[in-house]
Amino acid sequence: MKLVISNRNCSVILLIIASVGMSFGGLIMRNINYADVWQISFFRALGFIFSLTIILFHKYRSAIVVNIKNIGHAGIIGGIFLMIANLLFVLSFSETTIANTLFTLSSIPFITSILAFIILKEKISLRTILIMLFALIGIFIMIKDGLETSGFYGNILALGCAICFSGFIIIVRKYNKIDMIPTSLVSGIILAIVTFVVSLGNVDIPIEDFLLCFFWGAVLHGFMNSVFIFATRFLYASEVTLFLLLGFALGPFWVWIFLDETISQKTLYGGLIVMISVATYSIIEGFNQKNITKSD
Repeated sequence: MKLVISNRNCSVILLIIASVGMSFGGLIMRNINYADVWQISFFRALGFIFSLTIILFHKYRSAIVVNIKNIGHAGIIGGIFLMIANLLFVLSFSETTIANTLFTLSSIPFITSILAFIILKEKISLRTILIMLFALIGIFIMIKDGLETSGFYGNILALGCAICFSGFIIIVRKYNKIDMIPTSLVSGIILAIVTFVVSLGNVDIPIEDFLLCFFWGAVLHGFMNSVFIFATRFLYASEVTLFLLLGFALGPFWVWIFLDETISQKTLYGGLIVMISVATYSIIEGFNQKNITKSD
């Protein structure tokens, strides 16, 4: 008997695997002993470039250069937003707890909605606004906790990461007729150049640190990126958001289990508020999209 898996079911399975894999990023960061944040970002970017080049070559073959050129100025700007987001992501990990960073990043769907309302003139329902305000309470609780526990700078970096990643999503939405997949490769190249320059070419790190950085960029980040692109073709955006939430939730759990990095009570409460808000938002949006599809 032949087992047939639909594209939708395949997307769900891949997203679960990718989200769980993504959640180990914080644990990898904490196990890098000698490399600084610029060196980590440099080798993470090299790993990402390596894996994405393979993916793009598999898709485009000899037309890979042409497709990269086709992203135009919009793609370059999107690549810069994504580059900054990736850099702030690592910097935030170095300045605060894994939980603070990941819980703050879970606000990305709401930030994206606000930017879409301002830039793309997309409507926001009253229900969504109320859920956003509830999530905002959680973010304020975590930032306040950061002020009290010297993690404020890390929280702000995480919020900046969320804003930049949302900006990248807005550009992808606005220029949806352009194939923006090569934009991710551009972001990796820019990040590698910037971090190499800032570190003054000092990228000599132990082989153990190199392998962790490269694995983080090539396998976890690169695989997650390709799965995200594949899955969004067959799942609702709200469903993808829910699976990404799984990665944000598991990240603090791994560093607590393996490294005993605790989560403060206020951060836990604030994070739970944000995650409950995102989950509620995703479930409601999922039902709305399904109803629209049925009516069509």
